[in-house]
Amino acid sequence: MSQVAQNRKFVPVDFDTSAWDQVETLCESLLNRETESLEQLTCWLEDYSECQAVIQEYSSRRNIDFACHTDDKEIEAAYLHFIENIAPRLKPYQDKLAKKFLASPHHDQLPFPGIDIMARSWQMDVELFREANIPLQVESAKLNKEYDQLIGQMLVDYQDETYTLQQLAKFLEAPDRSVREETWILSSSRRLEDREKIEGIYESLIELRGKIAANADCENYREYLWKSWNRFDYAPEDCHAFADAVESVCMPLVKKMQQQRCETLGLKKLRPWDLSVDVQNRAPLTPFPADDVSRMVSGCRAIFEKIHPSLAEDYDMLKMGRNLDLDSRKGKRAGGFQASLPESKQPFIFMNAAGLQRDVETMLHEAGHAFHFIWGSRENPIVFTQHAPIEFCEVASMSMELFASPYLDEFYPNKEDADRARRKHLEGIITILPWIATIDQFQHWIYTNPGHTTEQRQAAWLQTSERFQTGLVDYTGYEASFESRWQAQLHLFHVPFYYIEYGIAQLGALGLWAQSTKNTEQALANYRASLALGGTKPLPALFEAAGLRFDFSRETIAPLMQLVEVELDKLPV
Repeated sequence: MSQVAQNRKFVPVDFDTSAWDQVETLCESLLNRETESLEQLTCWLEDYSECQAVIQEYSSRRNIDFACHTDDKEIEAAYLHFIENIAPRLKPYQDKLAKKFLASPHHDQLPFPGIDIMARSWQMDVELFREANIPLQVESAKLNKEYDQLIGQMLVDYQDETYTLQQLAKFLEAPDRSVREETWILSSSRRLEDREKIEGIYESLIELRGKIAANADCENYREYLWKSWNRFDYAPEDCHAFADAVESVCMPLVKKMQQQRCETLGLKKLRPWDLSVDVQNRAPLTPFPADDVSRMVSGCRAIFEKIHPSLAEDYDMLKMGRNLDLDSRKGKRAGGFQASLPESKQPFIFMNAAGLQRDVETMLHEAGHAFHFIWGSRENPIVFTQHAPIEFCEVASMSMELFASPYLDEFYPNKEDADRARRKHLEGIITILPWIATIDQFQHWIYTNPGHTTEQRQAAWLQTSERFQTGLVDYTGYEASFESRWQAQLHLFHVPFYYIEYGIAQLGALGLWAQSTKNTEQALANYRASLALGGTKPLPALFEAAGLRFDFSRETIAPLMQLVEVELDKLPV
C-alpha cells in the first residue's frame, strides 16, 4: 500500500482500478449522494476529484508502460483492458456526474478557483456526449495502438548495428555527405515498408471520426473536435490567418537560411539529407554520450539551478524509472511527452534520446510541462481545474527552452559549440512554424472533405506542402517519401487538430523570451504566476497573466520573427 493511497479520504486504500465492479461502486456512490446544500456539493466535488485523480493516474501509468514497452504482451494486455473494459464504461457515469453537478443551484458558488471554467467545459462535454460513440472511441484507441506498434518495430541495420529510426537520425548530422545520404535512404525506405498499413490505419480513423461527429450532430469532425477541445477563444479562421502569416513572414526567412546553406555547403540545391548537417560541415554537436542519458539529466539540472534555484529543487523530484524513461530502444513508442500523475502529484517524462542537441531541447521542453503540472496541482486542489488549455501548456515548455539558452555551456564548455546550439535552436523555431502550419492546414482539409479518396488526400497534402516549400530542397527519386512525410507525425493519429497549439504557444514563448531580454526576473515571475493558475482561467487571461497578448496573427508573428533574426545575426554561422 503506497503512502499516497493512505492519504485518501473517499477512495478505499485497497481500491483496484482494473476491477470494473469497484469503479462502478464508487461512481454509483457519487451519483446517489445528496448535493442539496453548498456544503454537500463541496464535499461531493472533493470526493469526485479524488476518485478522478486515482483513475487518471492508473490510466496514465498504463499508457506510460505501453509507450515504454510496446512489445510486452502483459503490459499490452493491461493497457487494452483499461481502454476496452474500464474507460468505455466510465464515460456514461462521467456524463451523469457532470449533469448532476450542473443541475445543482450551488455549482457556481463553490470555494474553488476556476469552477466557472470547469462548468463551461462540462456543459460542452454534456452536449457532445453520445453513448453510441463509446465503442467508436475504443476502436480509435486500438487503431492508435497498432500505429504505435508499427512505429516501435521500425528498425534499421547500419554498419553491423541495429538502430531505431530515432537513433539513426544522428547520422543526418554527419559531415560525410555519403553517410547522411545512406542513412536517410535507409530510414525513408524503412518507413515506406509500412506506408500502406499506416495509410489504412489513418483511413479507418477518419471514417470512425466522421461517425463520431455525425452521432454528436456536428457538421464534421472539425466542429466536433473544436467543441471537444473546448476551443472557446478562437476559430478555424484564426488558424487560416496563422498559416497565411507564417507563409508571408517565415517563409522568406526559411528561404534565406536555405540559400545560405546551399552557398556554404557548395551545393546548387539541397537534398533532404542536407538539412540537419552543420553548415560549416563541422562534426555534430554531442551534448552527452548517446548511451548516458544521466549526463543529460544532470546537465539540465545545472541549467535550472542557474535560471532559478527553485526550478532545480522541483526537478530533483524526477527519478529514473519512476518519473523518467529517456533512452531510445527497440519496442519503444516514438516521440516524447510529459504525462501527469494526479494522485501522487508527480510528472513523468518520456523521450527517445540519442545523444543529440535536439534531445537536450526535448528534455528542457518536457521539464517545462512538468513544472507546469507541479505548480498547477499545488495551487489547485480540484483535479478538474489543474490543467490549462493545451495552447498554454506548450507556452510552459517552449519558454523553458528559450530561458535555458544562455546556459547551454553546461553541455558545451567550448563557446563556439554553445553558440552553434543556440543558433540551431533559433533556426529551428523559424522552420517549425511552417511545418506546424502545414500539418494544421492539412487537417482542416481532411476533416472538411469527408469521403475523399487516398489519391485526393495525397494531392491535398502536396498542395498544402507546396505553400511552405522554398524550391531549394530536391526530392527527385524520393517522391514517395515526400508524399508520405505526414505519416511520421503521430499527432495526426493520436490527437487530431492538436498541432496548431505548438504554433500559438511558440509565439507566447517568444513573447516571454522577449521580456527576459529586458528583465529576466520579471519574465520568470510572469512565467511562474501564469503557470500556477493551471486551468482556472480562460486562454486570453492566462496569456495576460504572463504579460502576453493572446493573438497569433501577422501583427504578433512579424515583430517576434524580427527579434529572432536580430539574435541570429549576433551569433556566428
